[in-house]
Amino acid sequence: MTLRSALFLLLCSFSISLRGNPHDAADPSHPPTSAPASHAEPAADVGKPPAHAPVSTSHAEAAATVLKDPHVPAETPAPSPSHSAPVTLEHADDSHAAPEHAAESPQHPHTITAEEVVSLLRIGETKTAQGDFESAEIAYQQILGARATAEQDRDALLGMARMYRRKNELTKAAAVYEKLIREYPGDAILPVAYLELGRTHRALGAYRLAIARFYSVINSTLKLTEEGADTYRQLARTAQFEVAETYFVSGDYAEAARFFSRLKLLDLAPSDRARAHFKSAYALHMGGDYEKAITTLRSFLESNPDDENTPEALYLLSVSYRRLGQNQESLAAALGLLKLEQGKENQDPKRWAYWQRRTGNQLANEFYEQGDASSALAIYVSLANLSNDPVWRLPVLYQIGLCYERLRSGDKARESFTQVVNEVKAATIPKNRTTELAELAKMASWRLKHLDWQSNADRDLNNFFQDNATPIDTPLKTESSSHQT
Repeated sequence: MTLRSALFLLLCSFSISLRGNPHDAADPSHPPTSAPASHAEPAADVGKPPAHAPVSTSHAEAAATVLKDPHVPAETPAPSPSHSAPVTLEHADDSHAAPEHAAESPQHPHTITAEEVVSLLRIGETKTAQGDFESAEIAYQQILGARATAEQDRDALLGMARMYRRKNELTKAAAVYEKLIREYPGDAILPVAYLELGRTHRALGAYRLAIARFYSVINSTLKLTEEGADTYRQLARTAQFEVAETYFVSGDYAEAARFFSRLKLLDLAPSDRARAHFKSAYALHMGGDYEKAITTLRSFLESNPDDENTPEALYLLSVSYRRLGQNQESLAAALGLLKLEQGKENQDPKRWAYWQRRTGNQLANEFYEQGDASSALAIYVSLANLSNDPVWRLPVLYQIGLCYERLRSGDKARESFTQVVNEVKAATIPKNRTTELAELAKMASWRLKHLDWQSNADRDLNNFFQDNATPIDTPLKTESSSHQT
């Protein structure tokens, strides 16, 4: 197949998929936002992972295309060491190149027009965003195999590297980034390439290499011209965030806390400074320094009461108190989080609900298992008020019944278990949860029978001891007194 034929087929496929303005396709400069977080992620996996790169409010537009990388998977597991071996770009290209192009490009490269290059780059970006990686790779190979300019080859290499990252072929992505950096040592795109390469190494679990590449971002920005200085400064700050984040991901929480604390001192946008503040507290908590974590978390909550990380900070605060044995403070922090829902309805309610449920479940279960039924009951009652969904509410009601039973409040326990049995029969329950709630109703019925047995046993024992009790005012007869009579 000739270059013209392949290009014609790609352009036809591209025009059919778009059917209109090609700019209506997904913009690769704007990645999808991620969910709770966490870091302790309690999250279930609390919830959403936050973006890594800080964005200054004054320079957000200038840095958008370089800071927001659309080709990073939301969560990439680190492969085994056998998968981390470096791969040369030639090997990466040969393993994926279409056979019909292999004979054309090296020996008989064709001249390609600027319009064709623009179209192919657009096709590569759009197909990458759509997940059609094979078509995207062909488009980039067409540019690299033709007589394109150095700038066009540079853009094709960057697009191919991002495509491999999006495809989760991280070793190949790293090889392409290295080739880009090697062949364009003084180019203005260098800081971006170093930044994305560092993120690639981190996803591969090569944390030292990642940190080295992030420092290369900072060093490369110092060698560039004053043109675009604001963007380069923003890239340098982003690299510092990435260094701290890499220490955190690698488990070196002491270094992570130290770097995040330094970031708070920089001239950052308020949201970025708040994020650095929160992450420093989070790192202290994960490192087991609960006293410093509590101090930092309280400072963060006072300074940023409406920040997106506030619910997770309250969770960490409650858990930190619990780890230090300060149960009342832990209970107060948990109840404070559970009672904040009504005032936070407009601030990402799903995120708040996630951390409320995670905090309540974890701490209430810990209190109950360690014999503090009163504290567990207080949390379970608050949890029951979070939602009327029977799938959520009925298991909580069952736990409330267990707490009352342990506190010897039989009537209230019986009321909770009876409510579970009746609502399972009457509620509209999703089919995939029917079996689960039916079992819950059986357990509640058994608890009711146990309560009845226990009540009857207690009554019989009381009657037995009352019938055989010796009156206190009747003196006992002794042997001597009987002889006297």
